[in-house]
Amino acid sequence: MSTPPQVLPHRNAVAEALETGGLLVGLGQAPPTAPPNGTAYEYAVLYFAPGQSVSESLADARTDFDTVFQVTCVGKTEERCLWVADQVRKALHGPLTVDGRKTWRPEELGGPPVQRDDDVTPPLFYVPIQYHLKSTS
Repeated sequence: MSTPPQVLPHRNAVAEALETGGLLVGLGQAPPTAPPNGTAYEYAVLYFAPGQSVSESLADARTDFDTVFQVTCVGKTEERCLWVADQVRKALHGPLTVDGRKTWRPEELGGPPVQRDDDVTPPLFYVPIQYHLKSTS
């Protein structure tokens, strides 16, 4: 009997790729060094969906994994926000390494235009970018 895929190794692989790409990354929230108390104004926040295990064949072995995740890019200016988005794109351009799994390259699904958040001081710019991720055993 096969083991169903797990979400956390996939989330950790994405976070590691972003950090290896030189980004400060928060998991579901801004990193501790981000405002209002911190000093880092350029960072990425990773939001991961639990995904689903799917059949790899008609035999109904549910070992394939399919999920979406979002990386919210934050910067002090619109230009720096888009710079973070470029770094995210570079970091997620190749396949991810998940132990015991073979992954497809993350597929970028896009996002809305950059927006300004005036509810924080100083105001920050942000843009969420969604990705689709699949893996198999």
